[in-house]
Amino acid sequence: MSNLPNCETLLLDRQGSRLYVTINRPEVKNALTAEVVQELSAVVDAVGPDRTIRTLILRGAEGTFCAGGDIKGFKSSFDAPAPVDGEKDPIAVGNRTFGDFMIKINELPQTVVGVIEGAAFGGGLGLVCVSDVAICMADTRFALSETGLGIPPAQIIPFVVQRVGQTTARRLALTGARFKGDHAMEIGLVHFLASTSDELEATLEKVLNGIGRCAPGANAATKKIILDMRNVPLEQVLDGAADAFAECLRGPEGKEGVGAFLGKRAAEWVEKVGSDG
Repeated sequence: MSNLPNCETLLLDRQGSRLYVTINRPEVKNALTAEVVQELSAVVDAVGPDRTIRTLILRGAEGTFCAGGDIKGFKSSFDAPAPVDGEKDPIAVGNRTFGDFMIKINELPQTVVGVIEGAAFGGGLGLVCVSDVAICMADTRFALSETGLGIPPAQIIPFVVQRVGQTTARRLALTGARFKGDHAMEIGLVHFLASTSDELEATLEKVLNGIGRCAPGANAATKKIILDMRNVPLEQVLDGAADAFAECLRGPEGKEGVGAFLGKRAAEWVEKVGSDG
């Protein structure tokens, strides 16, 4: 059982095997600060080893997902002292911490579901890219807005490339393109589109019930195989996949899953949400 941290900028709601994480800074459209990132990172650290949590649902409070980095925080960086000769610029060090968080949430063994409403700009769009499943409203606004501020989307763009491909990522970043949910769906940034709040919640329910039918260990193993494809030679990926297959089949999930199928019953891990279950 995970020992979830106390958070000032996040709302945490554990429901069965699901953890709902809501960025709760609606007065600034849930913009990211160092504190928000630190708390998100602490949540991910707590969740990762906990196999009783199968799904992390990420969203923003009061109808906005995340408006990106806190611009006031950027402005305060102008007063940061210049780096001492031979030392890393403290601005670079601070920026890099967001990349470390992005790596951690991207590789989280649990399934990450993003519920995207209102706006997902800059770092918010980056968070969409590390969700395994993304659901958005048709009127949600998206943009890689950093270049319009005179800075690169430094820690975000590698994950955007992984999500939508290099040519689309170049277009989005180098033009500061603004677009809505239908285009996000078209380029593969999100997977489901909803026209109303009720439709959004119904789609989330269906997605959660789909995850609830999958064995958590098998999902974690599958996610690792997929992510290994980024930088591991194919032969090694297949070797690791074969080992994971054998481990899962010999383990309790494999025995239960095969037994449930042959017995025409639901596996013991199946968890249902709402009326869709």
